[in-house]
Amino acid sequence: MPSLSPRRPLVLLALVIVMAAIFLIDTVTDYAVAAACFYAAVILAAARVLSARGLITLAVACIALTGLSFFLTRFGTYRIGLVNSVIGMLVIGITTYLALNMEAAKAAVQEAQGRLLRVARASTVGELTTSIAHEVNQPLAAIASSAEACQRWLAQDPPNVDKARQTVARILADAHRAGDVIARIRGLTQGAAPERRAFDLNQAVEEMLALSRSELDQHGVAVALLLDADLPLVQADRVQVQQVIGNLILNAVDAMEAVPAADRRLSLLTRRDGQRISLSVRDRGVGLPVDHPERVFDAFWTTKSHGLGLGLSLSRSMIEANDGQIRAERPAGGGACFVFDLPIATDSPHA
Repeated sequence: MPSLSPRRPLVLLALVIVMAAIFLIDTVTDYAVAAACFYAAVILAAARVLSARGLITLAVACIALTGLSFFLTRFGTYRIGLVNSVIGMLVIGITTYLALNMEAAKAAVQEAQGRLLRVARASTVGELTTSIAHEVNQPLAAIASSAEACQRWLAQDPPNVDKARQTVARILADAHRAGDVIARIRGLTQGAAPERRAFDLNQAVEEMLALSRSELDQHGVAVALLLDADLPLVQADRVQVQQVIGNLILNAVDAMEAVPAADRRLSLLTRRDGQRISLSVRDRGVGLPVDHPERVFDAFWTTKSHGLGLGLSLSRSMIEANDGQIRAERPAGGGACFVFDLPIATDSPHA
């Protein structure tokens, strides 16, 4: 696509001056000097600022100037001048053809990049929509379950008010959790900075396990919870970190779908490493790519038939936005292990 820069008139003026200089040199020198070949440089330079039609017109003008120069030249052997003029015209024509193909290839690449960008945006919207539906569905399901329990407590004779009050408190907590999820996802799409606060990573893990319990039970996944009880608080956006934990848990469940029920085991381990706290999520599923385990974090790369390959890419973005790091490992016993770490809160009692 030709440039529409304000410098275009100056470029065109410079090209005209160069063409005039080439014509003058070609005319006043000997036939043996093939100065017309320098018109090729003019064609290549003009390809950046002229359309295809303009470039063809310029090439015709260069060929015409070459022919005119041949008839005006009075020095040298006529036959040599004729051969050099024909060669010059061929060079101009071939250069124009190559320049047109080059610009067409650039336009095709730009169009392909534009299509890819549109696909990426549409896929990202679809992935985010799925993420929103999943993240919000968990607290909504918990609210519905708590509401049914509350009805049962109140239906007793006499009503168990204390239990009902506790259930209502859980309903309110889950409702706030759903609102927080929507707020964080909205902030993520708008590029908002994470809301970093000190929180207990162990508690965050246990909450996400509780929300994922129905999915784990439905697929018969046994859970091994190895949480260090003496961990200090971490400094990060709690909701974003829990979204990552939830995504890792569900990915583990999906990875073990083809594994015999007796071998479906999910292990979660927290530990301290200097001034950072790490969480390891390991499954006994199909495992990671042998050559490049980190490839699972690439956008649009997935082994799921129904996946878009953005979950782990978004997870990495959220962890890194909270000054953390996440990596994928291939354990000796098979399966996959995802590990991320977060900084310890400066005001934590065990820091």
